[in-house]
Amino acid sequence: MPDPLDWGRVAIAAVVVVAALLIGFVLRAVLRRLTHRAAGTRWAWDDLIVRLVLDLVLVLTVAGSTWAAVRIIEFQHGVQDVIARVLWSLVVLAVSLAVARLAAGVVSSVTLARSGVAQSVSIFANITRTVVIVVGLLVLLQSQGVSVTPLLTALGVGGLAVALALQDTLANLFAGVHILASKTIEPGDFVRLSTGQQGYVVDINWRKTTIRELTDNLVIIPNAKFADAILTNYNVPAPDMGLLLQAKVGYGSDLEQVERVTIEVAEEVMREVEGGVPDHEPLVRFHTFGDSSIDFTVILRTREFEDQFRVRHEFVKRLHLRYRREGIDIPLPVRKLVFDGDPGDVPGMERLGTG
Repeated sequence: MPDPLDWGRVAIAAVVVVAALLIGFVLRAVLRRLTHRAAGTRWAWDDLIVRLVLDLVLVLTVAGSTWAAVRIIEFQHGVQDVIARVLWSLVVLAVSLAVARLAAGVVSSVTLARSGVAQSVSIFANITRTVVIVVGLLVLLQSQGVSVTPLLTALGVGGLAVALALQDTLANLFAGVHILASKTIEPGDFVRLSTGQQGYVVDINWRKTTIRELTDNLVIIPNAKFADAILTNYNVPAPDMGLLLQAKVGYGSDLEQVERVTIEVAEEVMREVEGGVPDHEPLVRFHTFGDSSIDFTVILRTREFEDQFRVRHEFVKRLHLRYRREGIDIPLPVRKLVFDGDPGDVPGMERLGTG
């Protein structure tokens, strides 16, 4: 067997390793440029493929060149076996992490394409990434001569104890999966819970659901409680929604004129105010003879839940101004007290005289 300290072989091995490293760095630089180009395309799969190759190119180059150097130098079989195990472990770990990232990216792309929202749904990606990494570790142990059958048996027995100890965590996990699978709630929806919280769903992960309120505060809700809550989803079946506004006029008002003027103002708001629905036909419905007014409801429509505040604001301002111009009375609450007999018989009424 050749002397392991043969400097000629060592020099050749060093040249091989350096050349391989240079090739690896060049390929990595080229792939980085391709990553920027792929990010500018509409197709999401090219980003994932380029990213996978970028994660593996340097590791595979180093492992391959190192093994080639070992074969050139011709170490003893025992040393070669140890180096081979180390290099194989390195490759398996690198491939497992890269494939886990690829699988998580694929799941995220498919999920976003189905939900049609810009926010990421992290629960499916995290589950996929964890499964791939666990499978990679099992393959690594099996390749190193460690039998995984007893390990799987022990995990199966211990899994029951873990499940009992992590009931709340597992309940949140399966509740999150159920929420997303049922498609009743998706990131980007505006929801209101029976407990009073309301806002946009930001993310649903393995433990909690995050809601961003209109004040930009984040509300964190465990998935189990969120799944059991009674809620209203303002994005289902469509994000546009009706807006009911209450108003009143005096009994002396011409109701035909009131209806015509109110509809004209409502149509103007629908056309000109951002968030209104221009093709919506506003409605006026009189419904109550009040104590000092005739009450009615104006039915408008907004594109999203958050638009109602702007539309309501502009409608109230413009309607008030138009009523003043048209001479339509908006009455104040009035109470008329009628007493039997002389007012002086009522305690305290004598102090209200003119004197």
